[in-house]
Amino acid sequence: MGKVFLIFLEGNLYSCKYCQSHLGLAKDILSKSFHCKHGKAYLFDNVVNVNVGEKEDRLMMTGIHTVVDIFCVGCGSIVGWKYEAAQDKNQKYKEGKFILERFKVLGPDGSEYVLSENVHMAGSDADDS
Repeated sequence: MGKVFLIFLEGNLYSCKYCQSHLGLAKDILSKSFHCKHGKAYLFDNVVNVNVGEKEDRLMMTGIHTVVDIFCVGCGSIVGWKYEAAQDKNQKYKEGKFILERFKVLGPDGSEYVLSENVHMAGSDADDS
């Protein structure tokens, strides 16, 4: 398989809950108002130490988006997705941006997001849309 090379970030960072690989900096968060089917999520301008999956169209709360799942390079866990394309012109701002699901990452202080038992989201997207 080969050697895994990780990028190490400095500052307030978010890391993989399972292997602590660095994923993104707090300063790169564009919104904390997004949701995934398991609860809350963050929209990031940039993330590191991820591999991307296959493109697919997904119906989300704000319409159809072409996305790729993103996987932690350290442990292979799915940590979120990347928006490749949005069909609605009002959603184009998401293109090239990343979603990190809160329950799959550790916060800057090492805190873990706890899932609510009452989460029943059908799609994934922003509150503010």
